[in-house]
Amino acid sequence: MLDFIYTLNNMSNKNTVNFLIILSFTALSFAYFVEFFLGHEPCNLCKIERIPYIGTLILGSLVIFTNKWKKIILSLIFLLFVFGTIVSIYHVGIEQGFFNESLLCNLGLNTNIQNTEELLKNLEKTPISCKDVTFKIFGLSLATFNAVLSIVVSYILLKLVFKK
Repeated sequence: MLDFIYTLNNMSNKNTVNFLIILSFTALSFAYFVEFFLGHEPCNLCKIERIPYIGTLILGSLVIFTNKWKKIILSLIFLLFVFGTIVSIYHVGIEQGFFNESLLCNLGLNTNIQNTEELLKNLEKTPISCKDVTFKIFGLSLATFNAVLSIVVSYILLKLVFKK
Protein backbone atom coordinates (compact mmCIF):
# COMPACT_ATOMS: atom_id res chain seq x y z
CA MET A 1 0.00 0.00 0.00
CA LEU A 2 2.82 2.42 0.87
CA ASP A 3 4.53 1.69 -2.46
CA PHE A 4 1.26 2.50 -4.22
CA ILE A 5 0.97 5.83 -2.39
CA TYR A 6 4.64 6.61 -3.13
CA THR A 7 4.06 5.92 -6.83
CA LEU A 8 1.01 8.18 -6.87
CA ASN A 9 2.95 10.94 -5.11
CA ASN A 10 5.59 10.88 -7.85
CA MET A 11 3.16 11.04 -10.77
CA SER A 12 2.75 14.20 -12.78
CA ASN A 13 -0.28 16.41 -12.29
CA LYS A 14 -1.85 15.18 -15.51
CA ASN A 15 -1.37 11.51 -14.62
CA THR A 16 -2.74 12.10 -11.14
CA VAL A 17 -5.83 13.83 -12.53
CA ASN A 18 -6.31 10.95 -14.99
CA PHE A 19 -5.96 8.46 -12.13
CA LEU A 20 -8.49 10.38 -10.01
CA ILE A 21 -10.98 10.47 -12.88
CA ILE A 22 -10.63 6.71 -13.43
CA LEU A 23 -10.88 6.07 -9.68
CA SER A 24 -13.99 8.25 -9.39
CA PHE A 25 -15.63 6.61 -12.38
CA THR A 26 -14.87 3.15 -10.99
CA ALA A 27 -16.12 4.01 -7.49
CA LEU A 28 -19.36 5.53 -8.82
CA SER A 29 -19.89 2.63 -11.22
CA PHE A 30 -19.50 0.16 -8.37
CA ALA A 31 -21.87 2.14 -6.12
CA TYR A 32 -24.52 2.30 -8.83
CA PHE A 33 -24.00 -1.40 -9.64
CA VAL A 34 -24.64 -2.31 -5.99
CA GLU A 35 -27.67 -0.03 -5.94
CA PHE A 36 -29.38 -0.83 -9.23
CA PHE A 37 -28.23 -4.34 -10.12
CA LEU A 38 -27.80 -5.91 -6.69
CA GLY A 39 -30.78 -4.04 -5.22
CA HIS A 40 -29.15 -2.51 -2.13
CA GLU A 41 -30.82 0.84 -1.50
CA PRO A 42 -28.31 3.46 -0.26
CA CYS A 43 -28.97 5.61 2.79
CA ASN A 44 -28.79 9.40 2.64
CA LEU A 45 -25.16 9.48 3.85
CA CYS A 46 -24.19 6.96 1.16
CA LYS A 47 -25.61 9.31 -1.46
CA ILE A 48 -23.73 12.28 0.03
CA GLU A 49 -20.49 10.28 0.00
CA ARG A 50 -20.71 10.18 -3.80
CA ILE A 51 -20.30 13.97 -4.09
CA PRO A 52 -16.46 14.01 -4.14
CA TYR A 53 -16.40 11.44 -6.93
CA ILE A 54 -18.95 13.31 -9.04
CA GLY A 55 -17.06 16.56 -8.39
CA THR A 56 -13.80 14.92 -9.39
CA LEU A 57 -15.27 13.71 -12.67
CA ILE A 58 -16.47 17.22 -13.50
CA LEU A 59 -13.50 19.23 -12.21
CA GLY A 60 -10.89 16.70 -13.36
CA SER A 61 -12.35 16.78 -16.87
CA LEU A 62 -12.18 20.56 -16.74
CA VAL A 63 -8.46 20.39 -15.95
CA ILE A 64 -7.81 17.96 -18.81
CA PHE A 65 -9.81 19.84 -21.42
CA THR A 66 -8.89 23.42 -20.51
CA ASN A 67 -5.44 22.86 -19.00
CA LYS A 68 -6.05 25.94 -16.82
CA TRP A 69 -6.42 26.59 -13.10
CA LYS A 70 -4.83 23.25 -12.19
CA LYS A 71 -3.83 24.23 -8.68
CA ILE A 72 -7.22 25.80 -7.89
CA ILE A 73 -9.17 22.85 -9.25
CA LEU A 74 -6.94 20.32 -7.50
CA SER A 75 -7.46 22.31 -4.29
CA LEU A 76 -11.24 22.11 -4.79
CA ILE A 77 -11.01 18.35 -5.38
CA PHE A 78 -8.89 18.09 -2.23
CA LEU A 79 -11.58 19.93 -0.24
CA LEU A 80 -14.25 17.63 -1.68
CA PHE A 81 -12.33 14.57 -0.52
CA VAL A 82 -11.72 16.07 2.92
CA PHE A 83 -15.49 16.56 3.11
CA GLY A 84 -15.95 12.98 1.90
CA THR A 85 -13.53 11.71 4.54
CA ILE A 86 -15.42 13.46 7.33
CA VAL A 87 -18.81 12.20 6.13
CA SER A 88 -17.47 8.65 5.66
CA ILE A 89 -15.89 8.52 9.11
CA TYR A 90 -19.12 9.87 10.60
CA HIS A 91 -21.07 7.23 8.68
CA VAL A 92 -18.80 4.44 9.93
CA GLY A 93 -19.25 5.82 13.45
CA ILE A 94 -23.02 5.58 13.06
CA GLU A 95 -22.73 2.02 11.74
CA GLN A 96 -20.53 1.02 14.69
CA GLY A 97 -22.78 2.73 17.24
CA PHE A 98 -20.32 5.49 18.21
CA PHE A 99 -22.70 8.23 17.01
CA ASN A 100 -26.46 8.52 16.87
CA GLU A 101 -28.19 8.98 13.55
CA SER A 102 -28.64 12.62 12.67
CA LEU A 103 -31.63 14.31 11.10
CA LEU A 104 -29.85 13.92 7.77
CA CYS A 105 -30.43 10.18 7.95
CA ASN A 106 -34.19 10.76 8.22
CA LEU A 107 -34.57 13.25 5.37
CA GLY A 108 -37.53 12.42 3.20
CA LEU A 109 -39.54 11.02 6.10
CA ASN A 110 -42.98 12.61 6.37
CA THR A 111 -43.92 13.05 10.02
CA ASN A 112 -47.15 14.91 9.29
CA ILE A 113 -49.40 11.88 8.76
CA GLN A 114 -53.17 12.45 8.79
CA ASN A 115 -54.64 9.01 7.99
CA THR A 116 -53.78 5.34 7.42
CA GLU A 117 -53.42 5.81 3.67
CA GLU A 118 -50.71 8.42 4.20
CA LEU A 119 -49.06 6.13 6.75
CA LEU A 120 -48.86 3.29 4.21
CA LYS A 121 -47.41 5.60 1.56
CA ASN A 122 -44.89 6.92 4.08
CA LEU A 123 -43.80 3.41 5.06
CA GLU A 124 -43.18 2.54 1.41
CA LYS A 125 -40.73 5.41 0.99
CA THR A 126 -39.11 5.44 4.42
CA PRO A 127 -35.41 6.21 3.97
CA ILE A 128 -32.84 3.51 4.64
CA SER A 129 -31.30 3.83 8.10
CA CYS A 130 -27.69 5.03 8.08
CA LYS A 131 -26.79 2.49 10.76
CA ASP A 132 -27.98 -0.52 8.76
CA VAL A 133 -25.25 -2.02 6.59
CA THR A 134 -26.92 -3.79 3.68
CA PHE A 135 -23.79 -4.64 1.66
CA LYS A 136 -20.35 -5.75 2.86
CA ILE A 137 -17.11 -6.78 1.22
CA PHE A 138 -14.69 -8.82 3.34
CA GLY A 139 -16.86 -7.98 6.33
CA LEU A 140 -16.47 -4.21 5.84
CA SER A 141 -19.15 -1.76 4.78
CA LEU A 142 -18.80 0.42 1.72
CA ALA A 143 -18.64 3.45 4.06
CA THR A 144 -15.50 1.93 5.63
CA PHE A 145 -13.89 1.40 2.23
CA ASN A 146 -14.89 4.93 1.24
CA ALA A 147 -13.35 6.38 4.42
CA VAL A 148 -10.01 4.69 3.72
CA LEU A 149 -10.07 5.64 0.04
CA SER A 150 -10.99 9.25 0.84
CA ILE A 151 -8.14 9.52 3.36
CA VAL A 152 -5.62 8.17 0.82
CA VAL A 153 -6.87 10.45 -1.98
CA SER A 154 -6.90 13.47 0.38
CA TYR A 155 -3.30 12.75 1.35
CA ILE A 156 -2.21 12.43 -2.29
CA LEU A 157 -3.98 15.66 -3.24
CA LEU A 158 -2.53 17.47 -0.24
CA LYS A 159 0.97 16.49 -1.35
CA LEU A 160 0.18 17.41 -4.95
CA VAL A 161 -1.35 20.82 -4.19
CA PHE A 162 1.48 21.86 -1.88
CA LYS A 163 4.23 20.32 -4.00
CA LYS A 164 6.97 22.80 -4.80
